[in-house]
Amino acid sequence: MRVLKIAALAAFAVSPVSAQGIGIGIGAYPGFKTTVTPMNNGVYEVAVSGSSAPVSYWCGIGDFAIRTLRTKATQRIYIVRAYEKGVRTVQFSLTPPDGVDTTPGYSVTVKRVGENMSAGSAQGYCFDNFLDFGFR
Repeated sequence: MRVLKIAALAAFAVSPVSAQGIGIGIGAYPGFKTTVTPMNNGVYEVAVSGSSAPVSYWCGIGDFAIRTLRTKATQRIYIVRAYEKGVRTVQFSLTPPDGVDTTPGYSVTVKRVGENMSAGSAQGYCFDNFLDFGFR
């Protein structure tokens, strides 16, 4: 019985599902990794490797805002520089950009300056990826 328990524990420890679920600190998520870099004037740049899906960028800034900046989950996060294909980064801020419509849209996007969502909603995309089986 003891050998069976050890074998089951070893199988779980080396399985990809458990390796993804453990994570390696802030910025490590299943399927992709985000890097958040503070810029000037309260702007944060998010770079993603392993994915270019909009939810990857929102996950990165939402998680950073709540865990590192200690914002409330209701804090709005705004895009101040939209996604550019060659650059593959998005810049966010906790304050709305001047002169831009900040009415939230109905789809998740990183291609419109002024697009925004709450930090809690953005961080929620980090947890959705635990059930992502690689179908993109």
